[in-house]
Amino acid sequence: MSTFRFQALKEASSRKPVAVEELDKKSLIFGSNVFNDKAMRQFLTSEAYQAVKNAVQHGTKIDRRLADYIALGMKEWALSKGVTHYTHWFQPLTGTTAEKHDAFFETSFDGSDPVEKFGGSQLVQQEPDASSFPNGGIRNTFEARGYTAWDPTSPAFIFGTTLCIPTVFISYTGEALDYKTPLLRALHAIDQAATDVARYFDKNVKKVTPTLGWEQEYFLVDSALAASRPDILATGRTLLGHTSAKGQQLEDHYFGSIPTRVLNYMRDLENECMLLGIPVKTRHNEVAPNQFELAPIFEETNLAVDHNSLLMDVMQKVAERHYFKVLFHEKPFKGVNGSGKHNNWSLATDTGVNLLSPSKTPMSNLQFLTFFINTIKAVYNNEELVRASIASASNDHRLGANEAPPAIISVFIGQQLTKVLEELEGVSKGKLSPEEKTDLKLNVVGKLPDVFLDNTDRNRTSPFAFTGNKFEFRAVGSSANCANSMTILNTIVAKQLKDFKIEVDNLIETKDMKKDDAIFNVLREYIKQFKTILFEGDGYSEAWEQEAAKRGLSNHKTTPKALKAKVSKQALALFEEMGVMNHVEMEARYEIELEEYVKKIQIEGRVLGDIARNHVIPTAIRYQNTLIENVKGLKEIFGKEFETIGREQIGLIKEISEHIAAINAKVEEMTEERKNANELLEIEKQAEAYCEKVKPYFDVIRYHSDKLELLVDNEIWTLTKYRELLFTK
Repeated sequence: MSTFRFQALKEASSRKPVAVEELDKKSLIFGSNVFNDKAMRQFLTSEAYQAVKNAVQHGTKIDRRLADYIALGMKEWALSKGVTHYTHWFQPLTGTTAEKHDAFFETSFDGSDPVEKFGGSQLVQQEPDASSFPNGGIRNTFEARGYTAWDPTSPAFIFGTTLCIPTVFISYTGEALDYKTPLLRALHAIDQAATDVARYFDKNVKKVTPTLGWEQEYFLVDSALAASRPDILATGRTLLGHTSAKGQQLEDHYFGSIPTRVLNYMRDLENECMLLGIPVKTRHNEVAPNQFELAPIFEETNLAVDHNSLLMDVMQKVAERHYFKVLFHEKPFKGVNGSGKHNNWSLATDTGVNLLSPSKTPMSNLQFLTFFINTIKAVYNNEELVRASIASASNDHRLGANEAPPAIISVFIGQQLTKVLEELEGVSKGKLSPEEKTDLKLNVVGKLPDVFLDNTDRNRTSPFAFTGNKFEFRAVGSSANCANSMTILNTIVAKQLKDFKIEVDNLIETKDMKKDDAIFNVLREYIKQFKTILFEGDGYSEAWEQEAAKRGLSNHKTTPKALKAKVSKQALALFEEMGVMNHVEMEARYEIELEEYVKKIQIEGRVLGDIARNHVIPTAIRYQNTLIENVKGLKEIFGKEFETIGREQIGLIKEISEHIAAINAKVEEMTEERKNANELLEIEKQAEAYCEKVKPYFDVIRYHSDKLELLVDNEIWTLTKYRELLFTK
């Protein structure tokens, strides 16, 4: 008997829900462990408080004297809550968060005069080793210095007994080494560009803030069962395993009753989120068994990104208390839905207006159409870059797999809005007559609110869809840092809005057009240009692949091909112009993401070879030996008749031998291809080799291993099976 597997199953099946204490009303505990406005008013001087507010609202630099006062107040607040350590909490290009804890406690050189110390210098800046994190060659081991620098726009928070200070991470020479720095630059760029355009419609607008609402999908697996699977522990997904007879085909899990153990985990997680100021609101079962979703209220994008990164850390830590392992991999199980992280994006003014929401007046709706059309134009101009923003080894498994959008980037807006754009496209070029302008405003633009009373059904196959008052970037993967896609989306929209204003102003100045006429003329031309990216149909169909090719849309199904867009001349020039990333930073990120792809496929290949040879083959041989003994016994008893009587056993022995031989041969070939790939000097060539030469062996080895799982006695199979991983509560 496979002792480890059955011990894990026994342990998992005997779990009782972990009791969870409700702390208080969510509205009362929300943000209790955050150095938010309420805490700052209590612990900071009025001058220090105003300095932080000015930094957040206007980007004003905080001088070192005031930083000392802020640090003092922050320390006193943290100590009042039992905190003992502080850390600069940052998001390096590893895909996870990073932190180095230092104690407040200090003594003098002779060990006397112990004191809790934390000043402006510790708050504002620390020095982690920049060569020890992915840097794309920016920092070598002999030039290791890098800095974390405080980001006052994202409030400090307490987790456990540690004060966490959100920071950027940059090299000694100033290049960004994290996700946050380019994001902050992109948010600044779109604020400037969108504010300039919004002032066409409202002169009172002084700031535009991109908002983000992410939807985090994930799987929960009992920790004992996860520990029994080397592939889950090492790669976050199952590299082999035959699909369960019952999967998601009955559609009985989606929005179903949440299992008690899981519900208690969710309640515990929500308590932690409330204390940390993460405004989680929605929880439910997702489509696949053991798959769930959590979603928050919309927030300013930088804070939303920080909260999602923090949430993923907290989810893992809370899961340990409930004997679960959280799987963020986009496709941890074959044959059932994978997980995404839909990024719902919009733009909000400091006057309280959602720029992607229609209103009751023609002027407000012209504003809506301006930002709506410019966003589509930005995606059209940069569809390959948008695809690159969600590229990863794990997301490649999910895209186009009949539960997620395809690798072709298209925009879904619904039939009603399509009709509106068609009517706008038909507007005559040049100055509009009073009659034309009245008809346009009353019968097209003015009726927009009525469109949304009967909004078109959502297209779940669309990677980028308009859903009423926001765009939903559905192609983002569940394990991704939202900053990657949000940096690119906000940058390309900022560039588009900047170009739009230049075009409109040019028509006003050189053609003596009225502002509305100029706006209508430019929007009309945009609609003509980007029609090829609008698609309302089935994104999974072969017909769409063929149609997309005719339209000139890219279809990069693998990460190595998709990432090339990040270092195209167009992309490098775009990010340089918008002040988001220079060539060195872009090229470094390209190299880092290719290296990550190579390492992930390399690890998966090594783990798969290990499992195949150390679990699957020995177990199959063990069962085969049992069959051989059985055939020997039949021969002893029945003599010549045994060939007829033992035909099935003999056939089974041969079938097992064939699968064993195939696995052995393919593992050998895969290992050889891996060695060949490792000898390549260029990272691009390595990534292509792992993608095209190594990765294809995974499916072949899995096929034969999964066949053996069906043939071998269940009692001796060592690996926990799908029916146990997905249906043990």
